Amino acid sequence: MEMDMRAVEDIEIGRDITPPLSPLSFALHDSLVSSHCSCCFSPLPPQPFPPTNSHHVLFYYCSSLCSTSDSPLHLSSAESTLLHLIQSRPSTYPHGDSSDLRAALRLLHSLPATCPAPRISGLLTNRHKLINNHDLRIRDGARAMFLARTMRHAPDDAVWDTATVAPDDAVLEEAVLCLVLTNAVEVQDKTGRTLGISVYDTSFSWINHSCSPNACYRFLVSSPPSQQHSPSLAETPLRIVPGGRIESGVCSKNVLTKECQKYGPRVIVRSIRRINRGEEVTVTYTDLLQPKAIRQSELWSRYRFICSCRRCSASPLTYVDRALEEISAVNFNSSRLSSDISFNRDKATERLTDYVDDAIADYLSIGNPESSCERLEHVLTQGLCDYQPEGNEEKSEISYWLNPLHHLSLNAYTTLASAYKILADDLLTIYSETGNHVLKAFGMIRTSAAYSLLLAGAAHHLFNSESSLVLYVANFWTTAGDSLLYLAKSSLWTDIVRWDRPMSDDSELYHIEKYKCPKCSLIDKFETNSFHDPVTHADFEHVSSEFLDCVTNLTQKVWYFLVHGCRYLGLCKNPIDFCWLDTSKFSNDGEAVAQSTGTKGYSNCGNERSISGSEAEENTNQLRIYIFKVGVHCLLYGEYLASKCYGRHSHLTCHVHNILDL
Repeated sequence: MEMDMRAVEDIEIGRDITPPLSPLSFALHDSLVSSHCSCCFSPLPPQPFPPTNSHHVLFYYCSSLCSTSDSPLHLSSAESTLLHLIQSRPSTYPHGDSSDLRAALRLLHSLPATCPAPRISGLLTNRHKLINNHDLRIRDGARAMFLARTMRHAPDDAVWDTATVAPDDAVLEEAVLCLVLTNAVEVQDKTGRTLGISVYDTSFSWINHSCSPNACYRFLVSSPPSQQHSPSLAETPLRIVPGGRIESGVCSKNVLTKECQKYGPRVIVRSIRRINRGEEVTVTYTDLLQPKAIRQSELWSRYRFICSCRRCSASPLTYVDRALEEISAVNFNSSRLSSDISFNRDKATERLTDYVDDAIADYLSIGNPESSCERLEHVLTQGLCDYQPEGNEEKSEISYWLNPLHHLSLNAYTTLASAYKILADDLLTIYSETGNHVLKAFGMIRTSAAYSLLLAGAAHHLFNSESSLVLYVANFWTTAGDSLLYLAKSSLWTDIVRWDRPMSDDSELYHIEKYKCPKCSLIDKFETNSFHDPVTHADFEHVSSEFLDCVTNLTQKVWYFLVHGCRYLGLCKNPIDFCWLDTSKFSNDGEAVAQSTGTKGYSNCGNERSISGSEAEENTNQLRIYIFKVGVHCLLYGEYLASKCYGRHSHLTCHVHNILDL
């Protein structure tokens, strides 16, 4: 029987719908056990506290309180023994990170004596499905857990081997490990870094997945005494109950509630759109900016279910899912578009995915941002060529094109924005004198800001049709604002731009008070600290509309400058308003550019020696001010969205305040 959680009252956007929920079990990832506290997940101090009463010092703590509270469980649950066993004999569990095994051991220690069942204390094990999907990993893990529990009180010189563990010996370990694989969530700190995993009771674990969710969740990761949360959080009522108990409004206590830890990463569920009483509360288990096929594949691979939410069930596909996977094809001989060409869409998608992923890996894995930029802009501007058989065994050359809103395009924009910034920093580090390298670096900073703005605008365009993308949009607008302010404040302007009028002192240019916008209330809300006030859906829509009008108007004044010298960005007529986006027209324009000029990648951005007066309608100071204004609007709106998704103490809200609280 499927379990779900439903709202017991009407809930507006941006409301906590649970108090901080304590974990049943949790474990740091193996790579962080020597740098983070195993109790509260906070970074370790220079002199960490070792566990109490342990001859195997494998875990450390940030305080004596954490050590006293948590280290006995490490020993009694056999978690310490397991990690020592795997480190000394890697063949015991050759499958990588052991955090799921260690979390399962801690949970198993808290369970009453029980037999494997489809649900253990209300939590689904999924064992009958997962055992066939991850057979070797689960069986090896369960045997290692059984062996560790057996070895807890054995002498150090005892010899053990998982081969001696019979299949029936580790059935319970196998079931609890499957429970962890099904219910555990990745714990992230305020910066978004993944620290480990955690399992929560039914109040959280019964919240189902949707690709169009109405809620999200955040973690509270802090060291004592700050882990004693504010009264406002502690007093937040539990506004959800199992679906069958809506009328009573009472959530039955889980068998494990008394075993919930008083420490460790806590989780809070929060609404990201209005939820009506009785409506199911859902979160996402996967990346919502992936197209339907990829989402379905990931959900089946990990959880063994096929999503049938509103978004996945739509026929035809929703606008967002069509855009995220839209590919067109151009015949270079006849200029026929995809509607006239029969091509293997799956093959085209596979080739484009391999190419883009490989180009991104040049930057992320190999550390070659120059090659990554060149290759990504090649595929964005020229497409990817292929040859298709025609009559009489002749082959026709066609080119596959990504829609500017395709999920691979969005990944490319993210990488290009970061890679250009790194390239600029590298150039400025090596060449500090004014010259061609400085000019090139300035162009890269400008291009980085343009890609960040394009990414934010593209995500917002999709957000207009799918409100659950608000989490992504908050991040992208904040990053775009950061990049634009970095450009506006760059000292390189004085080195590369020559004007008759002297430039104003930077200290006079950039004070947020000077740029109060008469058309929107974002700055007023920021200054009065009212971003975090409760809002209705209508209020949210009004603020978003105001912002969009302002940022669209301001962007028109600077976009021509930001995209100067970069062919692909020049094809994107407006990064905020995508009315220009017509796939066939975009493809034809792109093909014309590619055929007539070719693509030289990153070297085309920033090679100009100076910016002439004819290229700008305003003087340099005014142009910088407009860029600054766009950046401020992006940051403020990013914080506004973040406050609705994560609350007032999120990393994004603190980051924006640090930048703008001048």
